[in-house]
Amino acid sequence: MTLPNIPPQPIKPSARFMLSHPAHFIAQGFGSGLSPIMPGTFGTLFAWLSYVVMTTRWPEIFTPLNWLVIIAAGFIVGVWVCQSTGRHLGAPDHGSMVWDEIIAFWLVLVLVTPASLQAQFGAFVVFRFFDMVKPPPIAYFDRHFKGGFGVMWDDIVAAFYTLLALALWRVI
Repeated sequence: MTLPNIPPQPIKPSARFMLSHPAHFIAQGFGSGLSPIMPGTFGTLFAWLSYVVMTTRWPEIFTPLNWLVIIAAGFIVGVWVCQSTGRHLGAPDHGSMVWDEIIAFWLVLVLVTPASLQAQFGAFVVFRFFDMVKPPPIAYFDRHFKGGFGVMWDDIVAAFYTLLALALWRVI
């Protein structure tokens, strides 16, 4: 008698899970993805706070060019950490994985800086809108690009939409 092939149920992320592997710690946004409500929003808030703190505290290190290098490296690392963490959680794009939001929102911030706090808040709201609503082609990428690359890529497209919307807003 063979047992039916039942896929494993996704596990509930916890601090213990996050700290069990460096990939989990990064993918879950250093803990910001463990929020029981709206983890993507908390991950984006973490991105905003960390960007402002690092850019203000160490402006000679966190220059726009260095940020772009960090973001590119963070994207590459993100493909691996999200792939690994998603596999260990039993859900390829688990909501607690917020590294994709962090990298994408850092990209938005570096390309809109210098900007007032109000303008940064506007970028935050627009980015969260595109990340949650997933208008075409974001939804297409979300459905068809799987694994770590898919997790990371749809947020980069949401960042592009955010930057496009902000540029159009300035022109109008």
